[in-house]
Amino acid sequence: MKPTIYYCYDAYCGWCYGFSPVIKQLEAEYKDRIAFDVLSGSMILPEAPTHFGPMAKYIQGAYKQVEEMTGVTFGPDFLWHVNHPEETDWFPDSTKPAIALSILKELHPDRAVAFASDLQYALNFEGRDLTDNEAYRHLLPKYEIGDEDFYNKLKSEEYREKAYYDMALVKQLQVSGFPTVLMQVSDAKFYLLGRGYVDYETMAARIDKVLAELA
Repeated sequence: MKPTIYYCYDAYCGWCYGFSPVIKQLEAEYKDRIAFDVLSGSMILPEAPTHFGPMAKYIQGAYKQVEEMTGVTFGPDFLWHVNHPEETDWFPDSTKPAIALSILKELHPDRAVAFASDLQYALNFEGRDLTDNEAYRHLLPKYEIGDEDFYNKLKSEEYREKAYYDMALVKQLQVSGFPTVLMQVSDAKFYLLGRGYVDYETMAARIDKVLAELA
């Protein structure tokens, strides 16, 4: 079997946003030798809608650390919600972006890394609310997905189940934080390549080491 890298992420994970350029560069470098898949985590699955305010207060300090370590920039439209925890109308939930990714993966499995990255940019730079159906419309032409097809699938039980299946798989792989990158080389053998933010050079060295062992 062709080795597969599983990028376990959550659309709401700021460190995953910081890791996006790294995973995109890794895919560009290794896609001829390794398959890439993205699995959605379940970082925010509230029993009842929960306001963004408390999370915003945490992000006020954390986002600067992400910027310093990774080089990404959080956009003013996102930071407005972060800096106005009493005024924001956001109620974050990981479900809808996970469903959107499941739809994309069925149509274009080779573009999952790019789509996950675009979702994070939509949230963390453009300040789009990923629980709002309209947050996805601007991406559909880029990925050649028809509006009607996408929105029918977004509200269907079938694609919700696909999203929950990925979330369950992430738990089964014993992933407890994001981003986590695993490489599967046989039915039973996985290598942990990275947990939390890891720079490109370190990740590439770890992948090369596994490929050398396989050879």
